Amino acid sequence: MSRWCTLLHPVFINRAAKTVIIGSLAAFGLLVAFNNITDYASNFTFVRHTLSMDTTFAGNALMWRAISSPLLWHGAYGLIIAGEALTGLVYACAALQMARAIRADTADFGRACALVPAGTALGFVIWFLGFSVIGAEWFVMWQSASWNGQQPAFRFFITMLAACIYVQQPEQAQ
Repeated sequence: MSRWCTLLHPVFINRAAKTVIIGSLAAFGLLVAFNNITDYASNFTFVRHTLSMDTTFAGNALMWRAISSPLLWHGAYGLIIAGEALTGLVYACAALQMARAIRADTADFGRACALVPAGTALGFVIWFLGFSVIGAEWFVMWQSASWNGQQPAFRFFITMLAACIYVQQPEQAQ
């Protein structure tokens, strides 16, 4: 039995915090995907307006980028939902591995955290590349007063990055 068996030991508390944080990110990714599947129309409208660029500034010289194909709108939305679900699943696997290794030695717990950067990278691709780069810059979503998702996307990927940085910090000798 590990010397970190007690629930009040700082190493156990730190590992438990890391596990809960990653489990929370798993719940977030899976819940966002679930919501987008069960209330498909709400966020599909967001994707449609973003890709069609129909709420950007009048006379926008970048309108040649607009996509008017419903098939492509649904395809893009499907990729977003798949990415959200995959992010949640990878984080869920990481949290499960971390929970199983919570009382293991330092090296084993470190290995249990190995999927956290993968989940973070997936989330970063969806919420930074997808929303900030492609949505906000390529489709100039920032010009839309109604359909601008930059702020929520920023909160999501910054939270994921901060959690990943925290989880990847080496344990302090206790």
